[in-house]
Amino acid sequence: MTRWISFSIIILIVFVATSFILEIDLSKITGTTIFKSIEVFNNNKQQSEYPLNCNNETSSSSPTPICPCSYPTTFEPNDDSPPPSCPDYFKWIYEDLKPWEKTGITREMVDKGKNMSHFKIIVVNGKAYVEKYSKCFQTRDVFTIWGILQLLRLYPGKIPDLELMFQCGDKTVVFKRNFGGVEDVSPPPVFHYCGDQHTYDIVFPDWTFWGWAELNIRPWETTLNNIQEGNKNVQWKDRIPYAFWKGNPSVSYIRKELGKCNASNQHDWNARIYGLHWKEEKSKNFEDTKLENQCTYRYKIYAEGATWSVSEKYIIACDSMTMFIEPRYYDFFSRSMLPLQHYWPISIRNMCEEIKFAVDWGNAHLDSAKAIGEGGTNYIIENLKMKLVYDYMFHLLNSYASLLKFKPTIPKEAIEICSESMACSLRGVRKHFLVESMVMSPSETPPCTMPSPYTTQTLHQFLQQKENLIGQVKTRAMNK
Repeated sequence: MTRWISFSIIILIVFVATSFILEIDLSKITGTTIFKSIEVFNNNKQQSEYPLNCNNETSSSSPTPICPCSYPTTFEPNDDSPPPSCPDYFKWIYEDLKPWEKTGITREMVDKGKNMSHFKIIVVNGKAYVEKYSKCFQTRDVFTIWGILQLLRLYPGKIPDLELMFQCGDKTVVFKRNFGGVEDVSPPPVFHYCGDQHTYDIVFPDWTFWGWAELNIRPWETTLNNIQEGNKNVQWKDRIPYAFWKGNPSVSYIRKELGKCNASNQHDWNARIYGLHWKEEKSKNFEDTKLENQCTYRYKIYAEGATWSVSEKYIIACDSMTMFIEPRYYDFFSRSMLPLQHYWPISIRNMCEEIKFAVDWGNAHLDSAKAIGEGGTNYIIENLKMKLVYDYMFHLLNSYASLLKFKPTIPKEAIEICSESMACSLRGVRKHFLVESMVMSPSETPPCTMPSPYTTQTLHQFLQQKENLIGQVKTRAMNK
């Protein structure tokens, strides 16, 4: 009996000690570290890191944590070697800013974009401020602004003073038809996630690079890694030999028409189309929509939604031959992709017949179809490293700021923002994704070097090359 009591006492002591240790660890989780950030860059292990600090003092006038002063304010890379050249898609920065190349950008031009924008970002002396005008859908504004804050952490002191307007809806807003002409009215510079040939919207990386909390899609580098691992589950030649699409069919005409290409008793267009409703998927914790589990078909379809869709990069990353259904809109990286090298073009006219032909061709030319799929995936892997996404933002904002004809100032209505003020008060998956995508220290290397801009001739040649490749598919001349 005495031995049993002694044993029980020992168990109790171990339990209490363990509980004490766990309590310490949990207190750390609720303090500074919270969640482990992913390593998006090959940082030197000896370099100091600056994790989220939610323990700073607050005041009655400012209940959110005070922005810390410990983060470096100057950028001093450790690598003295010349930086590599940026990918070719960086050339489109010159094209997007060309409307203001001769006139520059005045404060009146910026202010004219207020009614088209959801918020305004101000950077003065390396600090960021935001002035909000209207609510964005879901948390697009939160994750977009977060991305800009991480850019400031990656290249401290290297983002010049600026003021910019941002539109976070789906549809483009600065229509070319409303500017120029006899009156020669200059368009307002408004930043947005996509553009098209009829608008002047300045294209910027979308919010999902830092996470899409509402759909439980993690930050880009984690998601891409998961998709690459998922690609290994089924070898390309063993994948289902049809074209796959899954998404919300009700948001665009193209997607509704795509639904008619599904297999039926009358026709099999070699397409397998699956509609979904996000409320229903949310109730199942998105178990049926994990991106890494959707790479089991040889062919995948990209169909625009209300405009461009963030699904594009996830679809291309699957190693499957991606079919682009004649996109009208573009994001910041896709304009340099080429048909038959990175994707297969599908005309909206006779869409079902086009998809059937593409699948039949691919199944008869497995190596060629596989090469197109891998070409698209390699384009994403090589050109959409998170460091390059930040470098694109860096060069775009620097080029934009160089056009400003006024001195940026902090509006009375604007509030200062930093990683702490944005993330510390949040809970759950939103906070998790923000911290996971957080830049922990300044970059060890400088930004890539901007390529030379297109000349009129080289741009024409590139666009003509793209048209010629699309023409090969339309005339069924791929093998000639």
